[in-house]
Amino acid sequence: MIETETESPAGTLALGRRLAALLGAGDVLLLAGRLGVGKTLLVAGVAEGLGVAEPVTSPSFVLVRTYHGLVPVVHADVYRLGSSGEFDDLELPESARQGVLLIEWGDAVASGVPPDHLTIRIEATGESSRRFTFLPAGTWKDRPLAELTA
Repeated sequence: MIETETESPAGTLALGRRLAALLGAGDVLLLAGRLGVGKTLLVAGVAEGLGVAEPVTSPSFVLVRTYHGLVPVVHADVYRLGSSGEFDDLELPESARQGVLLIEWGDAVASGVPPDHLTIRIEATGESSRRFTFLPAGTWKDRPLAELTA
C-alpha cells in the first residue's frame, strides 16, 4: 500500500500523469471514492499522460468512453449497474486488452476483473485536497508505486 496527497485539482492531474508512466496495455485500475472526490479528474491526468488530446468527461450516463492516445484508454463508470452480470456483459477487460482500463466505482466489480489490478481509493481531506491510497494486487505489487509520491 502506498499513500500520497494532492493539494489541488492541478495536483490530482499531475498525479494522474505520473501514474500514466507506470501503465501499459492490459492494465486495469479500479477507482473508489465518494461522489465528487476526483475520480474523473485522476482519469483525465492519466489520459493526458498517455497522449490523449481530447477532454475526458465522466462516463456516468453512457457507462463507457474510449479515448485514443499512445494506447486506448477505456474509462468506465459502473455506479448505475444493477448486478455483476451486467458488468460481465460489458466485457470491459476483454475490450481493453490493448489499452488501459480505468473503472470508477471499481471496488463494486473487483471480483470481475483480472487478479493483476490496482485499486485506488480517493478521499477528500479538505475542500480541494485529496488522499490517494494505492492497493496493488498481483504483479502490481512489483511495480514502482513509490514513484507516485514524488
